[in-house]
Amino acid sequence: MKNETRTWLVIFVTFAGFLVWRVGEYGASREYVRELDGRVAPATIVDLVAGTAQFSLSRTMGIWVAAALTLAIFSFLYRDNAFYKVAESVLVGVSAAYWMVVAYWDVLIPNLFGKLWPSWIQSWAMPGLSPQHDEYWFAYFVPLGLGIMLLWRLSPRGNWIGVWPLAFTIGATAGLRLVGYFQADFLGQIRNGIASFAIFKDSQFDWERSIENLVLVTGTIACLAYFFFSFEHKGVIGRVSRVGVWVLMITFGAGFGYTVMGRIALLAGRLEFLFDDWLWLIDRNHVRFWT
Repeated sequence: MKNETRTWLVIFVTFAGFLVWRVGEYGASREYVRELDGRVAPATIVDLVAGTAQFSLSRTMGIWVAAALTLAIFSFLYRDNAFYKVAESVLVGVSAAYWMVVAYWDVLIPNLFGKLWPSWIQSWAMPGLSPQHDEYWFAYFVPLGLGIMLLWRLSPRGNWIGVWPLAFTIGATAGLRLVGYFQADFLGQIRNGIASFAIFKDSQFDWERSIENLVLVTGTIACLAYFFFSFEHKGVIGRVSRVGVWVLMITFGAGFGYTVMGRIALLAGRLEFLFDDWLWLIDRNHVRFWT
């Protein structure tokens, strides 16, 4: 047996023993619920002490499955393995199925079928839907036809038919997003760039806002100078463009740091789940009966 295999076997057996001891000693990973206004809700320490909390097998099994999948994903930090591939496939499949169901009930039913056949949809899917047609209800046959054409991409013959609705969808989405980005980013940048360097608040000079506007306008001009290639970057243009490089690097660094911070927040959430809900090593919400 290789030393590496022996080491991981020892770690696995040790952790399995710790897990068995934790479950047997404290009942870790068990989930308790209570009835609240006819609905099931997580139990609190008061319910556990009063004896009104009930053990939930389904939620307990859900915690174990979630913990196993989390550890399988973390196993990729060691190297690619079968556990990671299984967890990745489960995640992708469940996500695709979930969003398919959401799209069906939140998009297709109310926004397409509910517009074309409102009385039929009201009878079995949406009781609160009006059975009357809208004024231009027949226009919804266009997206229905495009959707059917798009499914033609799955056919071995005539799959070129699905290219037309795909092109229409990409073009329409790009046009709508272009207008949105133009108003939010481009015009917003121009609007914020036209700012006064001297801000007064209650007849007092506001140093903070004034310096903020100065840095914003100066940084915008420096970045534009860096991308101005009609003149060689020498002299004043060269010095201003170098300032623009620093502004761009600070912006990229801040964006990267924000992304890393978001990923660390996700990691902290999974570690909190393992240590709190699964192993009961911490008790952030003070709901453990053994506390």
